[in-house]
Amino acid sequence: MKKVNFGCGLMAPQSWVNYDASPVLRVQRFPVFGSLAKSLVKPRFPDAARFGDIARGLPEATESVDFVYCSHILEHLSLTDYRRALKEVFRILKRGGVFRGVLPDLDADVRSYLADPSADACSTFMRSSHLGLVRRPRDAIGRLRGLLGNSQHLWMWDYKGMEFELEASGFLEIRRAVFNDSAYPEFEDIEEFGRWDGCLGFECRKG
Repeated sequence: MKKVNFGCGLMAPQSWVNYDASPVLRVQRFPVFGSLAKSLVKPRFPDAARFGDIARGLPEATESVDFVYCSHILEHLSLTDYRRALKEVFRILKRGGVFRGVLPDLDADVRSYLADPSADACSTFMRSSHLGLVRRPRDAIGRLRGLLGNSQHLWMWDYKGMEFELEASGFLEIRRAVFNDSAYPEFEDIEEFGRWDGCLGFECRKG
């Protein structure tokens, strides 16, 4: 069984093939200089993490993967790159392969905002959803951090929007998922409750 985890961040179990598109990871994988970069450039990615961009294509053969997982990465993609990512997941999955993931729930964020009577409800929403910038970086270091980091949310999703996009990409048996509810035990060693609590989970299959 081959299992691919994209946008892995620092969560890179040895039992999965883990990819992340962070420029920091790329620098840390350079021969010779990479060893020095691990001590100087943070965060330090686990050894099991490989550089790979889901929107540009992963180095995986077509229909070669049994399970694909992602956690809190889809919201960091533009709409165009998000759709490219779904097509890439569909490409690498075997027939019957399972795609499962979790991301912030726009619907839950909006409901909290609408229920908040405080005068700064709007600002609270913009901060919690990572859709706004408190301060634009103007110095060189701040701009560099902005280039190396990827904390900004570019496109948020609710369940109905996610379901529509997954269906349009060819996935079947789409359902809303919660922490550790998969019938496939392969996901147990990669899911963390803190990443799922109050968030939007989904699971689907390639027909």
